Amino acid sequence: MKFTVITVTFNSAATIVDTVHSVLGQSHRPLEYIIVDGGSTDDTLEKLAPYRDQIASLVSEPDDGIYDAMNKGVARARGEVVGILNSDDFYADTRVLARVAEAFSDPAVDCVYGDLDYVDAIDTDRVVRAWRSQSYVPGAFRRGWHPAHPSFFVRRSVYERFGCFDTKLRIAADYEFMLRVLKRHQLKSVHVPEVFVKMRTGGASNASLKNIAKANLQCWKAWRQNGLGWSPLPVIRKPFTKLKQLRRGGASSEG
Repeated sequence: MKFTVITVTFNSAATIVDTVHSVLGQSHRPLEYIIVDGGSTDDTLEKLAPYRDQIASLVSEPDDGIYDAMNKGVARARGEVVGILNSDDFYADTRVLARVAEAFSDPAVDCVYGDLDYVDAIDTDRVVRAWRSQSYVPGAFRRGWHPAHPSFFVRRSVYERFGCFDTKLRIAADYEFMLRVLKRHQLKSVHVPEVFVKMRTGGASNASLKNIAKANLQCWKAWRQNGLGWSPLPVIRKPFTKLKQLRRGGASSEG
């Protein structure tokens, strides 16, 4: 089973090497690695140069935001399974893709996801917040739940059947995509209760109160455009699940 991992970068010189090492160090093969760079002006491309022969496709050009870049990567993907790993994230160990492949051994499974640790941007051994997910059940999104997108893998056929990321939702298109495939289209998914990804703190959607509010508004729009109703409760509940992760030391079962 061939995997494609896509990393989107822009001025990521400080973290991109950790990301690349975590992907290329995976035990699972065959593996296609695609990097889509938004035209970085720092040393990102120079940092990538030593790995060029192990990167199947490296694109560097202006884009219309992170989700446009992700869509470019998906369009180039040739693996049966596609995962997206951000340029300041890294896989938790070398067997993440192997465990995902085991879950996909059931041909009925379309989506596989795991858990995620938020780590300190400098001391990546220090876990700041632990995102522990759960198996999808009807009603989960209404309770504020959703998987951690960097841990979310889908068959490439899912993108072909149901489309890619909505670039109009500039902060919450990953949420909308998961809502679309899991709730609206009810694709079969498997949760693997293990940490797949370490994410450095400081993501765009959580960078400020303004961005948090904007992301939550876009999540509400995601419900509307998928014909799933107008209730504000899923969006209201979503931030409280994050607070529970901190208060319980990461024991929360919702993201």
